[in-house]
Amino acid sequence: MNQLQNWFFHQIHGKKLIYNTCWEDPRCDRELLKLDHNSKLVMITSAGDNLLDYLLDEPAEIYSVDMNFRQNALLELKRSMLEFGDYESLFQFFGEGNHVEAKSYYEQNLRDKLPEYAQKYWDEHIRYFQGKGKRNSFYYRGASGVLAYLCRRYLYTSKKIKQNLEYFMASSNLKQQESYYTILEEKIFNPFISLLLNNHFTMYLAGVPKAQQALIQESYAGGNVAYIRESLRNVFTQLDIGDNYFYQVYLKGFYTKECCPEYLKQENFTKLQKHQSKARSYTTTLSGFLKENPGDYSHYVLLDHQDWLAANNVPALEEEWELILKNSKPGTRILMRSAAKRIDFFPDFIKDKIDFDYELSNRLHKEDRVGTYASVYLGIVK
Repeated sequence: MNQLQNWFFHQIHGKKLIYNTCWEDPRCDRELLKLDHNSKLVMITSAGDNLLDYLLDEPAEIYSVDMNFRQNALLELKRSMLEFGDYESLFQFFGEGNHVEAKSYYEQNLRDKLPEYAQKYWDEHIRYFQGKGKRNSFYYRGASGVLAYLCRRYLYTSKKIKQNLEYFMASSNLKQQESYYTILEEKIFNPFISLLLNNHFTMYLAGVPKAQQALIQESYAGGNVAYIRESLRNVFTQLDIGDNYFYQVYLKGFYTKECCPEYLKQENFTKLQKHQSKARSYTTTLSGFLKENPGDYSHYVLLDHQDWLAANNVPALEEEWELILKNSKPGTRILMRSAAKRIDFFPDFIKDKIDFDYELSNRLHKEDRVGTYASVYLGIVK
């Protein structure tokens, strides 16, 4: 069974676009990171949305790293649309999730501006934006998009759930929102859905490897279901759903101009056009990047990938921290997330070299509109 699970995970993560949108709240990130004009940031690419959000703080440079070249190809497509495209087309592609002339627009305006690897990828996959078929939005493509589509199909199959969901999404205050969500919660987390969520294969589609699932099960007696249920209850009863573009896009298949990432807002388009050239992408590991590009970096955004390293490759985890410290300076800020409520895998040698701001991290973690991680860590190099 373990061999089959590992094979399935690598089939998804080795051959697919995983994330079509970022699932970390950049509003919280920017308050934690405190970027300025001198900042030199190294980060995991994911879908590239948050990198574009960070650019609004006008850092000096952002180096974006991902082992999956498809994630970098997605970032490069967004960057090319900012540099060579127009706002309305950008919003049609990445706001509405489809563009009636996607293929011709890509070929005439964007293709020749992309790196060769990104050209090859989008030559085959620009159809994701053409709005055809049942999954007629880009946000229902890729591994996470398939899962989002299946969840939406399930929720909208029942007229009663659909009606309550629409009331919930249109809530005008938190009390009303909590009332509608309480009704939805019992219908959503039924025995069948609970069984699916506790299945390794379902979680792989969401980009959650087995190592992270093990961390969840250590912290929650009910496994993935208990973890997801607690996370969603906080997000959906304590934070305004009208401001939550993360869940809105997967439930609807599109953003609106009032509820979308910052890079899709018209007032930010000109500024991002000016600053997008400060970003560069690399298809490699974080350690590989730091070996090839040594420097004094002021910020790191590690997402949650160290959960996997801690469970599968401790020497690589230790090497990564050694390289981070070697390529940092006093005051360098390191942001990471975890599926564990409390990380206990930090190598001993970093504990004397990094201070962790638990108070600020915990406060902003409660304000995170995604809420799918159990903990957030901000480390500051001494």
